[in-house]
Amino acid sequence: MIDLYYWPTPNGHKVTMFLEEVGLPYTIKPVNIGAGDQFKPDFLSIAPNNRMPAIVDHDPAGGGEPVALFESGAILLYLAEKTGRFVPADLRGRAEVLKWLFWQMGGLGPMLGQNHHFTQYAPEKILYAIERYLKETNRLYGVLDHRLADRAYVAGSDYSIADMAAYPWIVPWEKQGQTLDDFPHLKRWFTAIAERPATKAAYARAPEINPDYGKTMSDDAKKVMFGQTAKRV
Repeated sequence: MIDLYYWPTPNGHKVTMFLEEVGLPYTIKPVNIGAGDQFKPDFLSIAPNNRMPAIVDHDPAGGGEPVALFESGAILLYLAEKTGRFVPADLRGRAEVLKWLFWQMGGLGPMLGQNHHFTQYAPEKILYAIERYLKETNRLYGVLDHRLADRAYVAGSDYSIADMAAYPWIVPWEKQGQTLDDFPHLKRWFTAIAERPATKAAYARAPEINPDYGKTMSDDAKKVMFGQTAKRV
């Protein structure tokens, strides 16, 4: 059994997408990041960076004590290795998946996250910041579109954790100021993943866990989410 510490954000969706694909039993432990649940001691003992998602695997390979992980990329890789699914066993295939997984973790996610912040949440509209991250988002979409020009999925012909990592960050493309028609290869890939039954099942969990999913973030939630320092709320 996997305990999944989750809130329906792009990084949270990555893990439910994987778990729904492989059919591993899991229990969602909601972490309401707008209410400050990520700062509770029990959660911090699992995820000291006070970010979700995190997991606890109560049945790790080889037995023994439960295994706790934070960071969505690390979780995807751990689960892929646990199940033998969605990461190739051969050296070159694995390398392809890992470099694009890290591309998402180091670039696509952080840059699009800044896009979301300055276009959707910042209390003042800073034109330079908005343009900076809109352009970088556009560049990264272009990288992904070019990559997908001659292959079905990010790492090749097979669906992998690299795709699961990237897809949730493309879902809010309209809010990111992008048009999928400008990126035909990305659009084809995006549509194919959206139609997977596991993707639909994963996204169906979002309103179950957060009835306000998709609604505007409250001012109180913004105070908790943004401007955090070493002092925990």
